[in-house]
Amino acid sequence: MASGTRVRPVAAALAADVLCVLVFCAIGRRSHAEGVTLAGVAETAWPFLTGTAAGWLAARAWRSPTSVTPTGLVVWLCTVVVGMLIRKATSQGTALSFVVVASLVTAILLLGWRGAAAILNRR
Repeated sequence: MASGTRVRPVAAALAADVLCVLVFCAIGRRSHAEGVTLAGVAETAWPFLTGTAAGWLAARAWRSPTSVTPTGLVVWLCTVVVGMLIRKATSQGTALSFVVVASLVTAILLLGWRGAAAILNRR
């Protein structure tokens, strides 16, 4: 397969991960009545998006962007761990309940779309 034919699925997978993080942040802001503005979502999302980028690099996600394991697991773990470390370093909230909810929701989103893609690819 030529490298040019892989660009589109890799870009789509990266876009799906970014969208998942943005959806997580928008839902969180809405549920806490913080307002779902572009600036607000960006402020909440940047630590997690940094984690997602770190996960993509750590997993070399472009090699197998839609695989649940190891790519999805590494991207998810980095999204949560790096995101929470950045939030802690910047004096943002890292309450245990938030860590648990963020971990569960991002797992559902980041691993869920990959699982759905795997099922669809088998058909």
